[in-house]
Order: sequence, then structure tokens, then C-alpha cells
Amino acid sequence: MRHISINADADGVAVVTLDNADESMNLASAEFLAEMTEAIAKVAADEAITGVILTSGKAAFMAGADLKELVDGFGKLTKPEAYAFSQRATAVHRAIEASGKPWVAVLNGLALGGGFELALACHYRVLSDDPKAVVGLPEVNVGLLPGSGGTQRLVRIAGAKTALDLLLAGRPVKPTEAMTLKIVDEIAPPAELMDRARAWLATRPDPVKPWDRKGYVAAEQRGLLNPDTAAMFTVATAHAAAKGYNTPAAAAILSCVFEGVQLPFDKALSVESKYFANLLTDPVARNIIRTTFISKAAAEKGARRPADAPKSKVEKLGVIGAGMMGAGIALVAAQAGISVVLIDRDVASAEKGKGYSTKVLSKAVEKGQRTQEGADAIVARITATDDFAHLEGCDLVIEAVFEDTALKAETTRKAEAVIPAAAVYASNTSTLPITQLAEASARPDQFIGLHFFSPVDRMGLVEVIVGQKTSKATLAKSLDFIAQLRKTPIVVNDSRGFYTSRVFQTLIHEGATLLADGVPPAVIENAAKAVGLPVGPLALLDEVTLDLPLKIVDQTIAEEGAKYHPPGGVPTLRRMRDDLGRAGRKSGGGFYDYPEGGKKHLWKGLAEHFPQKTGWDIEDVKKRFLYAQAMETARCLEEGVLETPQDADLGAVYGWGFPTWTGGTISYIDTVGIQAFVAEADRLAQAYGPRFAPSPWLRDKAARNEGFYDAVRTEQSCAA
Repeated sequence: MRHISINADADGVAVVTLDNADESMNLASAEFLAEMTEAIAKVAADEAITGVILTSGKAAFMAGADLKELVDGFGKLTKPEAYAFSQRATAVHRAIEASGKPWVAVLNGLALGGGFELALACHYRVLSDDPKAVVGLPEVNVGLLPGSGGTQRLVRIAGAKTALDLLLAGRPVKPTEAMTLKIVDEIAPPAELMDRARAWLATRPDPVKPWDRKGYVAAEQRGLLNPDTAAMFTVATAHAAAKGYNTPAAAAILSCVFEGVQLPFDKALSVESKYFANLLTDPVARNIIRTTFISKAAAEKGARRPADAPKSKVEKLGVIGAGMMGAGIALVAAQAGISVVLIDRDVASAEKGKGYSTKVLSKAVEKGQRTQEGADAIVARITATDDFAHLEGCDLVIEAVFEDTALKAETTRKAEAVIPAAAVYASNTSTLPITQLAEASARPDQFIGLHFFSPVDRMGLVEVIVGQKTSKATLAKSLDFIAQLRKTPIVVNDSRGFYTSRVFQTLIHEGATLLADGVPPAVIENAAKAVGLPVGPLALLDEVTLDLPLKIVDQTIAEEGAKYHPPGGVPTLRRMRDDLGRAGRKSGGGFYDYPEGGKKHLWKGLAEHFPQKTGWDIEDVKKRFLYAQAMETARCLEEGVLETPQDADLGAVYGWGFPTWTGGTISYIDTVGIQAFVAEADRLAQAYGPRFAPSPWLRDKAARNEGFYDAVRTEQSCAA
């Protein structure tokens, strides 16, 4: 067998070891299920075997299902086929329980999803007392529910409250908490795991699970009419609704548990498979898995890296500008073991930027996430200075000064006078064209854009902007650096606003336009949240300040003149800032008021200055947010700013929080269906303006019924 080995000893104990030869981690694939079925049958038929230890030959026990296999099957499986898929895995786990032999799972490392479902099917669980050895059922985070008995075993083992908490949150659980919650039976030092398992088997435990004994009734079934139990399910229902708009997994989990505890175990497993099949054939799960796992992992492994460029590593990094961005970049680089030179206009400003690292790391020490010694070592890697001479020997320099072309040009010249000839120079600009900024460089082929997101230590995305003269070697070095930081890169070509800033602006300007159209501000904010955006556009405008989008507009007008058509929200922003003196939170208030010691609330003056009208359609308000962003993303692909739908979707989800259930702006178009999307965009254009109008290029794709990911699948098929 490629995945499983069986070794029986003279004491009658068989050790079944999971060890997928083709992967770095054990995954529950179709091939694995077939081999596991054979192994269970072999153990059950051997009368000399009195007990079984199930463990892993890898550092982790099992990570769960092969998500790529699930996504590849999406759209090909009918609901009956998806139900049968779930039942195959369910049958494997049920066979362990019905084998007549006691099984103990030795969880030597991480056991998540299908891996923990496999452990729950065993009669006893011993978990390594190691922080990396987490357990849990995180399926809700990918739009699914546990599909091989996890919902039904967990509720019967740990009770409804614990089960629902874990299933709806999808969070991993560390060893001590796992013991407290009674989802494992023992924790032990790694060296003692096998001995503990053998000791338990030596007690000759009963191999029959409680729910297989005659007369068993789940405690939750007996208490369904109890007021406390009813209240718990009411709270869980609200939790499921709040888990994420347009995300059906949480509600399905709740229904699955509620129905399952009222049924005999095998019928409950059938109910679970039914709900799993519904979710697996829903595009939401496909979207989430494809973008947040498959595309993200591919990007982090170098999907966009030029293959022929030699690998590189940054030992010394220069960061020019010690504001919020520069300070954050310095912190994450120092955490990655890189020596950092942090430069600002004076030493005091540079030290203040270095102080950000001290502040963040001090909180980590307080929470027990780092030792003080470790935190001190990270801060010690940062040299705060105002002297550009310290940039000597840097492999890479990142400029993070104010968004001003002249200032950036001066900074470039000063840095290049010192840095090595082979060093890469990057600008952390969010909107200024890289090719234009590279005009100040004596080596434009080594000039690139690295757009980090704030706060840098919490935001995982980096937008890599390739200028007209940027070399492949420079791109490769930049992607290698991002890999050192363990962040997720997307690669885009140069243009004003690039990709993320350009499309993000359509969101905030649509919010301002809706206000001018007479839609009540509370409706605007709540409609945005209703489609899954984390924050309403008016609140976003207050946070970024109205100065920033207006500065971008004014600079574009100055440089492009009549060619540029300002967004529809500009008059609203100018009126708020220039006429009403409300430029955002930092200026004391904008669309919201911020009372000292109180909760922020929408400014009551909005109703006076932006009269509310009747007749607006809430569904149209929601669509205007989604379509405005998706349409602008399509334009970025058409213009060659973006080259792949994967980069588009990763940038949307991780850059500005486009709803995860969609999979991103391009996945959203494919989910709607390109023909339906274009038809609806035409309707929105007639009702609300030409910004929604599809281009001839997009209409041509619709005429061919060619989705954006259709081309990706075709390329993959050809490569195969």
C-alpha cells in the first residue's frame, strides 16, 4: 500500500500507520479511502489481533480531505454523486467502529477535518502534548461541514454546546483545551504516546461505541424540549446567521446537528451526507476553497515566479520611511530573521518607527506568544537612523515615503548612490505608476513596486507591480523576499492605481454615489455588510480620510487631463470635506460622529445635506457594490494589468476584503454566469450610469459563454 502499513506484534496489537508517499502530509483522498477500507477489513479478519493503534508516519496525523480533489470535482458531481462520495468516507469510519476490535488513535501531530473525523471514529484518542498538535473540524471555513461522521460523533462525545461552538467557529484546539472539552481522552509527551495507547488496549476495552448499544438515546435528544437546550439552539442559530452572509455552511451545520441527535446513528450519518452533498455542489464552497486554499498555496509556492531565475535571499533590508507602513515592513522583516535599516528624516522619527516593533512584540509577550528574549532579539535586528550611508550592503531597499512623485524621486537617487549595484529597489506606492517612478532610477530594470497592506504585521497580501523595464530577475528576487516574509504575493502590471487600489476606489466611490442618489446612509452601510463586506464604504472613507481619494483624483486630473473621468462619488467627497469640514475620523468626524467615550454613529447632518429619496431597491444597492468592483476587475484583465483570475481573486479577498463566499471578484462573475452577469450589468448601466457597462471584450466572452476560469481549466488539461 502507498498510504498505509500494518504491523502486528506478538501481544496482538496491530499498528496501522498512515504515511502518504506522494505528499508531505496525509490527505483523505479517494485512493486513501480505498486502502483504508482494505486495511480495516484485514485487521478485522485477523483473529490474532486484539487491538489497533492508528498513527502517522509523518509529523502530522492527517490534514483532512484533499481540497484540490474536491474543487476539481465541483460542477461534475450531481447531488446524488456528492452524497455517495460522503457515504464512502462515512463507511470507512463506520467500519472501524464495527470491526469488533478497539482502536486507539495516536495523534502525534495536527489532526484536522477528515483527519480528526477519523480519530473520532476510534474508541480512544491520545494526543501529543505539543502546541503544534492541534485538533478540530474547520470545514465551515471552506463552506462545507464534516462529511464523514464528524458532526454526529462530536455532538455525542462532547455534547451539543461544545460541538456547536467548535463546528460553527471551525477553530483548531490545542491539547490542554481538547482534554478539557473531552474530545480527546489523554494527552502525553510525544515519547510516551505509543506506550499510553498500548496501556489502554491492555485494559481490554469494550469495542462497541455507546451509540451502537441497544437502547442508546443521545442526551441532546432527551433534552430537546428542555428550555436551556432550546435556548442554546436559538443562540447557535443566531451564531450561524452571523457566521457570514451568503454562506450556507453554518446554517447547514446547525440543522444537521439538530436533526441528527433525534435519529438513530446510521440515519444521522445519512442526514449529514445529505447536507454535505448540498454544500459540495454549491459554488460557495468551490469559490472559498479555490481562492483561499488552492490559489493562495500556489501563489506562496511561486506560481508567478520566473522559473529560470536563480533563488535568492535577503540578508539585509533597507526601509526608507518609518511611518506606519515602513515600521510594519521593518517588523515583519526582522521577524523573518532579516537585518533591517529603518531610515527617516531624523533619528527621532526613525526610532519612533522602530518603537512600533517594540509595542507589537510587547503585547505578544504579555499574551505568552513570545518570550521577552525572543522579542528583544527581533527588535535588535532593526537599526533606526537618518543616514542613508547605512544602506550599504543591502540586498533590497523598500521606499515607503509619502505619496509624492518628486519626494520619491529624490529618495530613489539618494538610495542608489549608496546601495550595491545588484540591489533591488522597490517602492511601496499604492497608486503612482511604477514606470513613472522608475524614471528617477539609474537602473530601472531593478526597480519594482511592492505594495504592502496596513497593518503590515496582520495583512498577508503583497501586490507586486512590474514596471515596463522591470526584469524577470528583479521579479524573482522580489517574490523570493515575499516568501521569506511568509506572505502571499499577486503579480500585476503597471498602471495608475495598479489593481487593488484601483478597484477598492470603486467601492468607496459607489458608497458616496449612493448617498448622493438619496439612499439612506444606514441602508448603504448595512447593504455592504449584507453582501459580506467587512465594513461599509462610508466607514471606510472616514478611516482612510477623504483627503486620500481626493488627492488621488486631483493628481490624476493634473497628469491625465481630459482623458480622465473622475468617479461619481467625487462631488460628495468634495462637499463633505470642503463645504462641511468633515474629512474623516482623524479630523474629528466625517460620515460618522465619534463621541469621546462613546460608540461611533452616523452623522445626523447627512439627512439634511443629502436628502433621502424613496423608491430605492435594496437588491440593487447590494448589486451596485458587487458589480462595480467585479466590472473594474474585468477591465484590469482586459487591459493586461492582471494576467490571471487567481491574482484577481486573491487580491480582492485578501487586499480589501471582497466577500470570501464569492471567491473574489472574478469568481463572482463566473458564479453568476458570464452571460447573466453581462445582461444584469447592462440593466445597471441603463439605471445608474456607464460605469457598469460591459466592454466589447467582455460581451464577446459572454457571446462565447466563456467563463474566466474556463481558460484556466483548459490550460491545465493541456498541461496534463
